[in-house]
Amino acid sequence: MTQTRIDVDATDMKILRILQEEGRITNVELAARVGISAPPCLRRMKRLEETGIIKGYRAMLNAPALGQTLTAFCLIGLHRQSDTDLRSFAAQCESWAIVREAWTIQGEADFLLRCIAPDLVTFQDFVIDTLTHAPGVDTVRTALTIRQIKDASPVALA
Repeated sequence: MTQTRIDVDATDMKILRILQEEGRITNVELAARVGISAPPCLRRMKRLEETGIIKGYRAMLNAPALGQTLTAFCLIGLHRQSDTDLRSFAAQCESWAIVREAWTIQGEADFLLRCIAPDLVTFQDFVIDTLTHAPGVDTVRTALTIRQIKDASPVALA
């Protein structure tokens, strides 16, 4: 899927920087920090939403505080890399709650999965009982994380 680049000006970039760090800021406060009045600020936000630059808003949760203490990555290799097989595995990923992000990748594997689980046993059960038995899966390699050292905003804005 090819994404068309959308032009944004310096004011839009200020809005995006602030929203990425403080998604619950009011339009009035955002406008004041950006240096414009509230109505044009709201119009700019709507345009950024309509063009897809702003994909949505959500709360960032502390997984360990909710009992989800294990983060792991899985590299998945499929038997075949046909469009049908890739789409089929991608659809399966949607149904697995433990999989929080899934990426198709180039190289030694076909997919990279970021998994969050309450404990090692739950993750192991998922890998052994679900991933290795999923249709089309040839190889599963896992990497358990030790400690997160960086948690930056998803997009670096200049």
